Amino acid sequence: MAGSPTPHENRAFDALLALADQATRHARGLPAQVDIQPHWSGIGFSLNGCPVVAPMGEIVELLPVPTATRLPGVRHWVRGVANVRGRLLPLIDLEAWFGGSLGGSRAGHRVLVLERGELYVGLIVSRVHGMQHFPVDHFTTDLPPALGRVADYVSGGYRQREEVWAVLDPGRLAEDHRFINAAA
Repeated sequence: MAGSPTPHENRAFDALLALADQATRHARGLPAQVDIQPHWSGIGFSLNGCPVVAPMGEIVELLPVPTATRLPGVRHWVRGVANVRGRLLPLIDLEAWFGGSLGGSRAGHRVLVLERGELYVGLIVSRVHGMQHFPVDHFTTDLPPALGRVADYVSGGYRQREEVWAVLDPGRLAEDHRFINAAA
């Protein structure tokens, strides 16, 4: 007869029901719903002793300081050009551009590669702190006075504990004719 299950099929079905019942009894509940808070991310670094962060989408690469060829007739903050995978990368001492000097050991210095339209430049900084993530509601326009000239090139900052990480706006650097025209 085509419609009635065989004793073997009944045992298999009963075993599946028992397995499902056991799984249900020992299953953990779903985790509690947590409000997901949106975050802003960037590359953190030190700039003249201040914590600064550059937007992730603006920095295309992070490098140790490559060997550079010095250029005659350029400002003191231009360290030269380096060949990075077949492209000439102008290297700018960002701390010197802002009136300071690179701190720490040379081994700790890093280059943040900025590519924005026609601008392709390496910004040398004293120290990189890696990726930083900030809740978007921690954004502030109240910046510390210690930033000095850097404040003209930031779009605000993010509070984290007792300090404010200033958000460097590479677009402001790219639009500054003094930064673009490095001839002495």
